Amino acid sequence: MLTENQVREALKQVKYPGFSRDIISFGLIQSLEVHGDHVHVNLAVTTSDPKVPKTLKDNVEQVLGALPGMRAVHCHVAVTAPKGSTGTVGGEKQEGPLKNVKKVIAVASGKGGVGKSTVAVNLACALEQVLSEANGTSRVGLLDCDIYGPSVPLMMGVGQRPEIQNEKLIPPVNFGVSVMSMALLVDDNAPVVWRGPMVNQAIQQFAQHVEWGDLDVLVVDLPPGTGDAQLSLVQIFPVDGAVIVTTPQRAAVEVTCRGARMFEKVNVPLLGVVENMAYLETPAGRQAIFGEGGGKLAAAALETDVLGQVPLEQAVREGGDHGIPLTVSQPDSPTAQTFQTIARAVWKNLNAQA
Repeated sequence: MLTENQVREALKQVKYPGFSRDIISFGLIQSLEVHGDHVHVNLAVTTSDPKVPKTLKDNVEQVLGALPGMRAVHCHVAVTAPKGSTGTVGGEKQEGPLKNVKKVIAVASGKGGVGKSTVAVNLACALEQVLSEANGTSRVGLLDCDIYGPSVPLMMGVGQRPEIQNEKLIPPVNFGVSVMSMALLVDDNAPVVWRGPMVNQAIQQFAQHVEWGDLDVLVVDLPPGTGDAQLSLVQIFPVDGAVIVTTPQRAAVEVTCRGARMFEKVNVPLLGVVENMAYLETPAGRQAIFGEGGGKLAAAALETDVLGQVPLEQAVREGGDHGIPLTVSQPDSPTAQTFQTIARAVWKNLNAQA
């Protein structure tokens, strides 16, 4: 007699195509029923690649079919479209969890320590400025999906807990940007010790139980790597494009490219590469502290463009520490202008995907 635990253990052998993580830890199992020597498995995935559901179904049937005493495996894979806040299934329009959010951008890097959150914060503020200038008004959101090391609230000068209305969280707003982060929901200095499925649930809560309202764009700051948060994001959120962050040195570029290719596997377009800490301006001239050309190498490898080079600058660090991003405190500075140039390129590339 087969047990559910036996079946779940066997399913840990089934990896999501292109990833090293299994479908159990990624939370793709919607239901599992064991009736003697018959098993019914229902999966839910978000992808526009027709090969993914077929591969998952075949692998599930192969792995479970090899269990001793197994007579029949019934596997169904429910598929939803990953792009756009609404999609079409069977010719009918389907509303997603972010139906009032026009565009969703992921800011990502396979490498930690490249200043990804700094880029995400300043990009969000720069987008608010650029869109306000172009349209007279704008609504920008910033979601911190770094569950284990959230830093966006500090950098954005946001400390108050979200209000609750109609059982939904209302993100606090600063500098015209709505902000949500795990740091706003846990006690100060409390460690977040969660396993993969709990991370998936947290990101799902951010999508379904936060009242983002009408947004022109939601910028999502991802943790480094290609693990639970990354796949959960594209499974739950309608991600329209990804901005990849690297620093110039070779070690960062190689890891960054490996992480960026995850988006290719889940059909999320790359909007371009930001080379952070690209150089240091000194009285003696420009110094390449971390080397040169990393952004170009990453962009060439990923077949995309360099959106801009952000210098290693004390004012950027101070802005993050003091909760006033450089793009807000010194909008006319050369570095803030660089972020605005990046924001314009991102918005242009994002709308070119439509």
